[in-house]
Amino acid sequence: MELIQNTPDISAYLAADEVIDHEHPRVRATAATLSADAPDAYAYAKAAFEFVRDAIPHSQDAGDPRVTWRASDVLAQRTGICYAKAHALVALLRAEGIPAGLCYQKLEVIHGLVAVKLPGEERWARQDPRGNKPGVDAQFRLDREQLAFLARPECNELDYPVLFAEPHPVVLQCLREAVDRPHLWQTLPTDL
Repeated sequence: MELIQNTPDISAYLAADEVIDHEHPRVRATAATLSADAPDAYAYAKAAFEFVRDAIPHSQDAGDPRVTWRASDVLAQRTGICYAKAHALVALLRAEGIPAGLCYQKLEVIHGLVAVKLPGEERWARQDPRGNKPGVDAQFRLDREQLAFLARPECNELDYPVLFAEPHPVVLQCLREAVDRPHLWQTLPTDL
């Protein structure tokens, strides 16, 4: 899928903010650990993806009631739903100077993804750090997408073509206002 940047300035996809807080010491330390064994940007991006996918459980799968939304908090508490895990991956990528953004799918509810643009690549490649489980096998790939879920047009599902430099306001509001994950599950957005 060809993604459309919501801002033409690539530096926006490297910026830090309150959510993608890649200047935070915890994000920096995690990035340093992951980059120690990564000889290039591709190896680092794959390691960061696998770390977020595998070492940070999806809070629904784990039965964890905590709601995280800031990248450093996701790394500290080791929990998050798809949006929060996407925030953590984007922060880890940006911490090492790799442009990364957020994109979304409309499934039963909005699902959060990441897109990365590695050196030498012409296009953004979508990745899904949600976390694998039986029936879900998301992998880091540049040659083709291997996301957790495929949008089914016959079910009114779709892939939004816009690549955001910051979390979508609807998503961020939902996360910030949730008192716990069961409450969050009642307020997840169904459209952007």
